[in-house]
Amino acid sequence: MPIDAAEALAAGPRTGEISWTPRDVLLYHLGIGAGLPATDPAELRYTLETRLHVLPSFATVAGGGPPGVIGGLSMPGVDVDLARVLHGGQSLTVHRPLPVAGAATATSRIAAVYDKGTAAVLVMRTEVADGDGPLWAGDAEIFVRGEGGWGGDRGPSARTAAPAGEPDRTVERTVREDQALLYRLSGDYNPLHADPEFARRAGFDRPILQGLCTYGMTLKAVVDTLLDGDVTRVRSWSTRFAGVVYPGEPLRVRMWRRDGGALVAVSAVERDDAPVLTGTVAFDAPVRETAPPVC
Repeated sequence: MPIDAAEALAAGPRTGEISWTPRDVLLYHLGIGAGLPATDPAELRYTLETRLHVLPSFATVAGGGPPGVIGGLSMPGVDVDLARVLHGGQSLTVHRPLPVAGAATATSRIAAVYDKGTAAVLVMRTEVADGDGPLWAGDAEIFVRGEGGWGGDRGPSARTAAPAGEPDRTVERTVREDQALLYRLSGDYNPLHADPEFARRAGFDRPILQGLCTYGMTLKAVVDTLLDGDVTRVRSWSTRFAGVVYPGEPLRVRMWRRDGGALVAVSAVERDDAPVLTGTVAFDAPVRETAPPVC
């Protein structure tokens, strides 16, 4: 069996040093669509080094990308074809605001292996700390098609119930044609997002957008819409990738306020609102009431 659950879970953690600069933060923000309009003061806090605030989802690429999907495939007990791999979900807990430049230690391990019958799910956990203590922790759920069926623990259900009622806020964001190419410069060089031939081998008619790019775009939309751009209020952001996103298509981001945060659903507008992301963002204080925007 290409995945040996016992070996993967028994393997010791991997520890490495990571660092980042304001240039890395700026590049990441551009990679998730920041900077439109280029002179908008609300966008300059993402794109101008003298005003720079770090969106918490930057943690998923800091230092060139602490081990996530690709890192999980190189762990002991894991030997699978990259073309069968998808990013199934991502969670992030932020212990304090991310600095615009920093150096830290990242410790990663396989925290769980689930048998979904027709697929396996690996949970790659990464914890990051600097000299002042813990910075953030994240779980990447790695979905490997065709590698289940050994009778292991099925794990939690991947289904998330749709929120009831109309959303409190709705915005639309268009994915640029070159968004995946720009985002990959932050460290995700999976050819699925750039090489048409590889994408076809993986079962897609063309390259798809990185799930973590959608993850970051969505968090930015929530912060800008509900939190007046205050990135320091985000405590955590967890999501499941419910479908693919193609570069060039518009996305609809719907938000339902909840105590201490919001439920979020993202869909592909031109594909009959096909779901692409569901999740929850937690804040450090209740979302303040504002009039809904005209989108």
